[in-house]
Amino acid sequence: MHALTDTIVAPITAVGGAVAVLRLSGSNAWRIAQAVSGATPIPGGARYVRYRHGDDGIATLFAKGRSYTGEEVAEISCHGSAVSVRTLVESCIGAGARPAMPGEFTLRAFMNGRLDLTQAEGVRDTVEALTGAQLRQASLLRSGALLREIRALRERLIGSIASIEASVDFSDEVGELDREALATQVAVVESEVASLLGSAAGARLVREGLTVAIIGRPNAGKSSLFNRVLRSDRAIVTAQPGTTRDTLRETIEHEGMAVTLLDTAGLRPASDEVERIGVARSMESAQGADVVWHVFDATQGPDGGDGDLATQRPTILVANKSDLLADGVRSKAGIPVSALTGDGIPALLRATVGTVESGPGLVNSRHRPLLEEAALALRDASQGIADGVPDDLAAVCLHSAVRCLGEITGEAASPDILQRVFQDFCIGK
Repeated sequence: MHALTDTIVAPITAVGGAVAVLRLSGSNAWRIAQAVSGATPIPGGARYVRYRHGDDGIATLFAKGRSYTGEEVAEISCHGSAVSVRTLVESCIGAGARPAMPGEFTLRAFMNGRLDLTQAEGVRDTVEALTGAQLRQASLLRSGALLREIRALRERLIGSIASIEASVDFSDEVGELDREALATQVAVVESEVASLLGSAAGARLVREGLTVAIIGRPNAGKSSLFNRVLRSDRAIVTAQPGTTRDTLRETIEHEGMAVTLLDTAGLRPASDEVERIGVARSMESAQGADVVWHVFDATQGPDGGDGDLATQRPTILVANKSDLLADGVRSKAGIPVSALTGDGIPALLRATVGTVESGPGLVNSRHRPLLEEAALALRDASQGIADGVPDDLAAVCLHSAVRCLGEITGEAASPDILQRVFQDFCIGK
């Protein structure tokens, strides 16, 4: 990592818009802003300036302790053309700044105590959000919702450790350890860690979206349904069976959740090598999806060989071509839909989202193994307390749980953990 004492600069808006904003952060931020503009910006306020390279904009200064990074910061705007942004960045570098590394502004905010690691991850998730649900989840992280939960658990455990160590070192003054009370305290924390872990699957679905594999016999109307849901002629549709040979993937948003649809090859005995590969990929898609749409022709029903299409994933029977049924007649199985008219598709999407448990959980793929390790340490501590192990041995397990929780928030984070968190950030955050 570069020295955190340098003054850094980078655009914090996308290049090419009407206006671009650059951020300078570090002890020389104000001086450099003045050097490139030839005017003295107003501390704590905004001032119109003309830059030496020929453009103009607004300079806003933030005092140390009152900025995003916690350092002295200047945010300077210019017109959004690539040449203007590039020239202004070069002017700042010429005046003593260096280019910011990806995520370095947020890293400095973390190092200066403005954010913890979970809030920093919320910043990244906010930038990357594609759906309303993802944005709400990211905003909860940024607000410190997970930080407060983890910090409260950690403080309880530290209090338990203090009680153990006091009873070991000063038993004459404080008396023997109340092991029953200790067991209760550990059990409460263990239960809350388990609750956080239980929310991880739902949080993953919000963060990563829901994958739906569309499988069925040739000419069941899978590609037509795929196109209708997308409202686009993405897949080739013909009357000839087996038109789809490879898996097509597209994503939509439904009720704030990203839903990725996989249109697959029709399942039947393959007539050639290409179709055989396509059928194999169809089954792989079905086994790897969160939900499977098993599409069949409503005029024929799901019988006649469809039984071997069963997968181990949650499956919804979809009775396509329901528009071809006689008035008043409904399919004996499945959700009736029409890829031709669009009837039934809203109900199908609602049923799809309803088959999986999603919610406002905040646990991501970095947090989960640490929570699992903490849960294991807490189980060992509970078992040790019940078995009457020496007090200091029970404390060892609690110390391990405290360390794991501290790695989530960054209070016990190593440089490797910081590198892993911030390496995925874009430049300017």
